[in-house]
Amino acid sequence: MTEKEMWSLYTKNNDVKDKTYDAWCFGGDISSANGLAKLVLNGIKKATASAYQLYELENSPLPPIGGLNIILDSDNNAVCITKTTKVYTCPFKEVSENHALKEGEGDLSLSYWRKVHKDFFSKELKEYNLDFDESMIIVCEEFEVVCKE
Repeated sequence: MTEKEMWSLYTKNNDVKDKTYDAWCFGGDISSANGLAKLVLNGIKKATASAYQLYELENSPLPPIGGLNIILDSDNNAVCITKTTKVYTCPFKEVSENHALKEGEGDLSLSYWRKVHKDFFSKELKEYNLDFDESMIIVCEEFEVVCKE
């Protein structure tokens, strides 16, 4: 299903006056992008995290509460629509076990989350000639699935 088809499906049953959406896939390689999208679709992954520095560099606002996102797979097929329910920032080293659990990845532990995200953020920041630091600010976003095929 395309993102436009998914949006059309959602708008048939929901009041979306003056609402827009962002469409994106999770970062990382193809298999992780598809695997993470599947975790969202199955209600296991209910949160994500991103580097605050990239919002600053790209002069982008943080995700808005109530914001709608069409989650795509690596082939740009729409998987589902999520609605952002909570957004907050904290240093990487202070991300909680609860947030790691809500991200729904690996063994659901904070240690797994830290290892995987340290690797991901290091690679992502390197593209901007920036270094990973455990004190760097992370944007933590929680969401719920509001539409799927």
